[in-house]
Amino acid sequence: MKQTLLAAMLVILAAPLVPAPVSAGPLETACLRSDRAQATRAMCRCIDSVAQSTLTRAEQRRAATFFRDPQLAQDVRMSKSDRDNAFWARYRAFGDVAERSCAGR
Repeated sequence: MKQTLLAAMLVILAAPLVPAPVSAGPLETACLRSDRAQATRAMCRCIDSVAQSTLTRAEQRRAATFFRDPQLAQDVRMSKSDRDNAFWARYRAFGDVAERSCAGR
């Protein structure tokens, strides 16, 4: 029993320390997949971080679609729907914070 315990401890101690995978949010993923020259890992991570503090998860997913299809953003912006208008106001506020927070990354 002691040998089994000792062997298990040696395996644990000898195993390389592998950091837990970091899960990118929807905006970071969309940003990194975009073809924009400014889409560096640091910039996309910063944008995602701001999104996590200013938008709900559903709003983050919705905003991520704008990277693939910018026309969707235009459609929401021009929409007469109260729901779209409320989302657009939150999205603009997110954009303002992201612009100030992530400049120069």
